[in-house]
Amino acid sequence: MGQKKYTQAQQVIDTLRKIGGYATLGDLYHLVDTKSWATKTPNESIRRIVQQSDEIFKIQPGLWALEECREEVLRRFDIHPKEENSVEKFTHGYYQGLIIEIGNMKHYNTYVPAQDKNRKFLEKPLKEICSTIQIPDFSYRSLTDRARTVDVIWFNERNMPDSFFEVEHSTDIQNSITKFCDLQDLHSRFLIVAPQNRKGQFDKVMSRTAFKDMKGRVAFHSYESIYKQYELMCIAKASEGFI
Repeated sequence: MGQKKYTQAQQVIDTLRKIGGYATLGDLYHLVDTKSWATKTPNESIRRIVQQSDEIFKIQPGLWALEECREEVLRRFDIHPKEENSVEKFTHGYYQGLIIEIGNMKHYNTYVPAQDKNRKFLEKPLKEICSTIQIPDFSYRSLTDRARTVDVIWFNERNMPDSFFEVEHSTDIQNSITKFCDLQDLHSRFLIVAPQNRKGQFDKVMSRTAFKDMKGRVAFHSYESIYKQYELMCIAKASEGFI
């Protein structure tokens, strides 16, 4: 009998196995050796493989793991599927981490609140991937005090806040919009990051008269759109030889 063909799917599975059983798509795009693949779109092939393989499962948009490593990977992420609090804690840290990583790749100084510094992005504490947990002294004390609890902030080279992000998995979106209202005099972007099924709640909050001055200034980004931006940044960096 001839030698069994080494498939693209098996190559992706073996790569996952070598790097600990899980990876983001962005990681797989530059870790899987696709030089011998007869395709001009290897990234699309990798994406199709992880979505269709019975040997791979999705943890979050853009984050995949081997079924054979499911218990070990979930243990390392401290995810207990029957405990909603553990799932929410991981999810919140995951999207904070993605936002920080995008900001880093865009050359912003990235900030995460002191109370979140030990929250994990995958297996790394957020304090290890963001630029600072000490908020720059960019304005009046009352404004910096209000800003210091925002989930992620991108600061420009002059240490002025470019973008404020609040991750809203299940908590009240109105609280974040109220926080943004207090910061509205800053020339910054304001973004709510949440599951797509919360867009209706976001629209309802933003339609309230109390927030009329912020209408058009606060944007909603779904989890999937945040991951997609992260993925595109990873591809761009890889093609430039930075990754």
